Amino acid sequence: MKKRLPIMVIVVAILAIGGWFLYRHFTAAPTRILTLQGNIDIRQVNVGYRVSGRVKEMKLEEGDVVKKGDLVATLDDAPYQDQVHLAEAQVAQAQANYTKMVNGYRPEEIQQARAQLAQTKANYENAQRYFERQNELQQNHVISKSDYDNASASKDSLKAQVDLAQANLNLELAGNRYEDIDSAKAQLDNARANLAVAQQNLADCQLFAPVDGVVITRAVEPGTIVSTSSVIYSICQNEPIWVRTYVDERDLGRIYPGMKALVHNDTNPNRPYVGQIGFISPVAEFTPKNVETRELRTDLVYRLRVIITQPDKYLRQGMPVTLQMVDEHHEPEQQRD
Repeated sequence: MKKRLPIMVIVVAILAIGGWFLYRHFTAAPTRILTLQGNIDIRQVNVGYRVSGRVKEMKLEEGDVVKKGDLVATLDDAPYQDQVHLAEAQVAQAQANYTKMVNGYRPEEIQQARAQLAQTKANYENAQRYFERQNELQQNHVISKSDYDNASASKDSLKAQVDLAQANLNLELAGNRYEDIDSAKAQLDNARANLAVAQQNLADCQLFAPVDGVVITRAVEPGTIVSTSSVIYSICQNEPIWVRTYVDERDLGRIYPGMKALVHNDTNPNRPYVGQIGFISPVAEFTPKNVETRELRTDLVYRLRVIITQPDKYLRQGMPVTLQMVDEHHEPEQQRD
């Protein structure tokens, strides 16, 4: 009986100490770690042409890895090459016309106008002298009135020709009007713009990957006639990758944008990914009632987006994950390498 007494004392002491630790555990401040469940979200890009035409070549299959800038498909570009050639010819024509308008008349043309003016002046001077002789004879009543009138008309006609030749020479010396030059310049600019559009359309016959990622859909095959709204490939981006999750109304005050999170998946639960909250929805996912009880308020949920800072190829669209929302003053030591 005396030997059992110390054993009972030891047992009571152990129970007392255990009870004290349990009391301390359950009465301590609640943990600052919030655990949520979510799914991986990966952005997808639907790739298509800016121009319509017949598909000539498809270079990728579903599952192929693609880098930004890789050539992934081509169209038959023969019609667009013809458009470029036509636009180039129109530019050349407009350029020649504009150069002609700026340079004005050639020296040979001006020299020709000068010669024509000199010739008409000579004819006029000869007609002037003939008229003076006829005038003297008419005053002496030697010639008829009709001969006098013919000499006067010939003189006046040649005077008009001199004025016309002088005006033509002045016009050629002055060059083209500024309005005509501006019009020719506008036509040249329009032709160049059409050429740029044609060249861009020709370049758009080649389809390049806009992002790094993996092809998940090959929508058409060579020979297909596609429009500008047709989807050729769907590419799943490598980045950004985030987790879509929800938090209820009572825990909404425990999170904030930029808050760190550890993301665990079932494959490697002991090697979490590191992320942070990038978006918190300002509204609940369903319309609340006008009058709510405290119990109803706790059923409201808000959508979160937790961005993975260093994603890898093992994260897949829709993968279920567990998140530990970590307050900046209480971070677990376990992080992904």
